[in-house]
Amino acid sequence: MKTLLVALALLLSPLSQAATLRCGSGLITSDDHLSEVQSKCGEPVTRQFLGYREVIDYYGGTTQVPIEEWSYGPRNGMYYYLRFEANRLIKVESKRGQ
Repeated sequence: MKTLLVALALLLSPLSQAATLRCGSGLITSDDHLSEVQSKCGEPVTRQFLGYREVIDYYGGTTQVPIEEWSYGPRNGMYYYLRFEANRLIKVESKRGQ
């Protein structure tokens, strides 16, 4: 029973959910390169550089990766915010417009 609860918690956790967004007939998802997103969704309404994040690799080496946030919308009253780290999509948030 305990194993089942742990498995269920992992399935429902935000870490296990993939970020996805439909752009016309294309679908973008977590880990897509920003050039793929731009080719499927077009130029974003805003494109903001947020800075860098330090990443430590398996061997203890560090690298700084860029962080960007793009926004699209409104699309049917919704605004979409896409977060990229190291030029890969990591998060999609949506908010209803005012």
